[in-house]
Amino acid sequence: MNALSQLLGTELPLIQAPMAGVQGSAMAIAVSNAGGLGSLPGAMLTLAALREELARIKAGTRHPYNVNFFAHHVPTPDGVRDAAWRATLAPYHQAFGLDVNAAPAGPGRAPFSAEAAEVLSEFEPPVVSFHFGLPDATLLARVRRWGAKVLSSATTVEEAIWLEAQGVDVVIAQGLEAGGHRGHFLSHDLTRQLGTFALLPQIVRAVKLPVIAAGGIVDAASVAAAMSLGAAGVQAGTAYLLCPESLASPVHRAALKSEAARHTALTNLFTGRPARGIVNRVMRELGPISSMAPEFPLATAAMAPLRAHAERLGSGDFSPLWSGQNASACQELPAAEITRLLAAGLQAQPS
Repeated sequence: MNALSQLLGTELPLIQAPMAGVQGSAMAIAVSNAGGLGSLPGAMLTLAALREELARIKAGTRHPYNVNFFAHHVPTPDGVRDAAWRATLAPYHQAFGLDVNAAPAGPGRAPFSAEAAEVLSEFEPPVVSFHFGLPDATLLARVRRWGAKVLSSATTVEEAIWLEAQGVDVVIAQGLEAGGHRGHFLSHDLTRQLGTFALLPQIVRAVKLPVIAAGGIVDAASVAAAMSLGAAGVQAGTAYLLCPESLASPVHRAALKSEAARHTALTNLFTGRPARGIVNRVMRELGPISSMAPEFPLATAAMAPLRAHAERLGSGDFSPLWSGQNASACQELPAAEITRLLAAGLQAQPS
């Protein structure tokens, strides 16, 4: 057991990345029972669903687990920008016989709130992690009240230093290879973000906290490489997407198993914030990054009907096919087995 495992109370210094929309309690339970730290993504759950999922985890494992939330600021809706975005997508809606103006407005991904903290307090999860920085000090204090360890993602050295100054227990160094949303919060300049194996050693040198490597960690070899560069542990997400416990849609699973998975890009088309996914039709035709997309997470509303319609036809042309750059290592194995395969990369590491 290394220092990170002792801090988190796990057998392995291995975290299953929280992946909102494509996994729930089943994966978290399986990973925690296999010795890793299973994670439940809370950003897209209603309070009732969050409570139900936490109850399932409590019933399914006695081992530590992590609950993850976004810490973004809810933007003020911009009617002009929303109208321009809907106009951009209108030809696709028309081709499908859909009314672009009938698409509901509103977020879809909520930041951590006092109400969510109240639900958490009923279960007192041992680990709580955040993406896009941290919530305000009052909310963070509520999480710490029951002794939870706090983790958060950094995409630059500056963000890691900032997180350390705020008193987090562990920094997650999220490299550019990682699937899903960038965790950046101090700067939106994507050119400042580095690949995992360039970012990791710089953050290790800059902070005194344990640092977890995330991005491109898909097998024992990449785990070993991260640990050799000073990581206290690793976080893997894409490696779990084809597990039976995954909630990834049929079109998402098909894309992960296809040659298309070799080509990923950062895109803001689906939510308004850069996230890495497999390149599909709408990303090719509009360009992966569009200045027309409303701020996160308001871009989702107008795209959602296109996604739903296309997926009913068996197409992922308008779906956020989140994936890291190394999806070729994805295997259709139970999450516990994936955890054991990843853990093989830890065996040569000193305790």
